Amino acid sequence: MTDPFHLPASRAEIQALQKKRKREAFERAKQAKWYQGKLDHINPDHLDEPEEWAKIPILDKEILRQWTHQEFMDQICIVGKREIAEYWRSGGSTGKPVYYPRTFADVENGMLSWRRAWGVTETPPGELAHICFPIGVHPAGQVWARGAHGAGVGVMWAGAGNAMPTKAQLELIANVEATVLVGMPSFALHMANIADAEGIDLRQSSITKIITAAEALSDAKREKLGRDWGAEVFDVFGMSESGLMGGEGSAHDGVHVWTDMYFIETVDEDTLEPITDGRPGLFLVTPLVTGHATPFLRWNSGDIVTLHEQGSSGHRYADLFPMMRHAHRTAGFFKVRGVNVNHTEFEDFMFADPNVNDFQVVLKTAETGLEDMVVRMELKRGVAAADAVDALSQRIRQTFEVAAVTEVLPNGELGKDFEKFMKAPRFVDERV
Repeated sequence: MTDPFHLPASRAEIQALQKKRKREAFERAKQAKWYQGKLDHINPDHLDEPEEWAKIPILDKEILRQWTHQEFMDQICIVGKREIAEYWRSGGSTGKPVYYPRTFADVENGMLSWRRAWGVTETPPGELAHICFPIGVHPAGQVWARGAHGAGVGVMWAGAGNAMPTKAQLELIANVEATVLVGMPSFALHMANIADAEGIDLRQSSITKIITAAEALSDAKREKLGRDWGAEVFDVFGMSESGLMGGEGSAHDGVHVWTDMYFIETVDEDTLEPITDGRPGLFLVTPLVTGHATPFLRWNSGDIVTLHEQGSSGHRYADLFPMMRHAHRTAGFFKVRGVNVNHTEFEDFMFADPNVNDFQVVLKTAETGLEDMVVRMELKRGVAAADAVDALSQRIRQTFEVAAVTEVLPNGELGKDFEKFMKAPRFVDERV
């Protein structure tokens, strides 16, 4: 197979491509109604000068959510209906979703961006991937599967648990012996929880590699996935607004971003001034080859990252492409009796406990009128529940300064609820 990944020859070639493609993206944006009057003061001949590029206004989802779909199409889309190949739904689990039109050129370039994920993770032709992303208008599942074919990787279009029950997916993996699991980390953890409840040791399965996307992958999640599946875990990063933007190599030291396809930058969270000294900042991306219908410039993804020039995976991707590392994803929190509890921090805390299979936090109003934080959990088989829960309750109080009500569920109980959703609802507010 000739090079299916179309990698540039050098970083010098990437710079040349960026120069050309930034100008093209800028000219496309000038055709959009929302950008009219907002780019007139910018010299298109000097877009490679950071000071000039920084004059371009930042675009974010809050702006888009003000509009109806028709208003969005009128303000941002620059092509006619006959040029649209498909629509990609935004991936957030909350808020108003946006449906992005994609031209045939956008889809073709999007396929290339997803195809490169198989290259950076060094997944060779002939492997069989079990795709457990949702299959539907959100692009993740179907684009992953279509992109795999271009890399010579076979696929099982399983979908998420609401399309194929988790037990059936586990049976399928056992029967057809897929070697790579591709999905959201939360669903891979959920699969491991169901497997434990069924007495299945996933460390003995055919899966040797897990590729995760669509959710932040913390160290605690990575370690638990590796521990439960006995597999090497790779993270990749993408978004509906652009495509798959990059992935980890074997060093797992950051996500290599395809900078010939996406121009990336970081800015200060408060001042929005460009960051050049390696500090964490808001991650901005300008799609260079997937913005023919919706020409976004300087899209604010809501991620907090650091940028690094070089990784240590020792292959062509590490040589060519810089890396981004998540500092943290802009995350939710709730306040319990005056105490802020960060969702991401609490999730990491729970998954770091080897006795815990899965959990859910439910906020309730007690009969006394006070707020209760109820931690519902499922434990590993064979664990002494009373001792494990007592120790966990003490550590919750010490770490988060809040007393939790604990509830141990039969294994598999949470899974019955989680399978109804695209993303597992681990934090639920039922206060009145």
